[in-house]
Amino acid sequence: MGLVGLCSAVLLFSLVALCSAAGSDAPRGVAVGFVFDPKAKCEPLCKHGGVCIRNNTCFCSKGYEGETCQYANCYPKCKNGGTCLRPGKCRCPPAYGGRYCHKVTCEDGCWNGGECNAVNGVAKCICPSSWTGSKCQDAICPQGCRNGGMCVAPGICSCPEGWLGGACHTAVCTKSCLNGGKCISPDKCRCRRPFSGPLCEERKKSH
Repeated sequence: MGLVGLCSAVLLFSLVALCSAAGSDAPRGVAVGFVFDPKAKCEPLCKHGGVCIRNNTCFCSKGYEGETCQYANCYPKCKNGGTCLRPGKCRCPPAYGGRYCHKVTCEDGCWNGGECNAVNGVAKCICPSSWTGSKCQDAICPQGCRNGGMCVAPGICSCPEGWLGGACHTAVCTKSCLNGGKCISPDKCRCRRPFSGPLCEERKKSH
């Protein structure tokens, strides 16, 4: 056997072994036990480590396919419209992530127990009943927060100085209103007749 024949036999054995070992991921389009032509030419050239075995016929390395081995394979296939960049590496469209684009991803995540789901192809946080906002970052106070109060947790308002109560609806007067007067805003009393003054401490004189 000449040198060319020996090389052909060795390469044939190697490629058959490679194809057998590849299992379900074996390159497609070339049957086991093919004839290798050492003088074969492939135009364009085989890509990604593919071997030209006959004129314009490439034997692709594991993870690639196509006439010139130009296409990468991803197993499992890229999901949700993802594109296979190289074996085992997918480029995922917006709203999806994970190795095979199988996970829905929300930018910056979902807070306060929110769950990221795809809604019409768009990643969106689905918030629990007491939270809202794009990331479930805003608490909901069903009673509302009045007089400049802010909802800081479900049902809990942070009130500005001078106001109290679950909805910041109760005014605070540093000094109590007298004679049945009512505190209607911070340090302001509404007096009952015939009283007046800042604290309703003065009785109006009758004429």
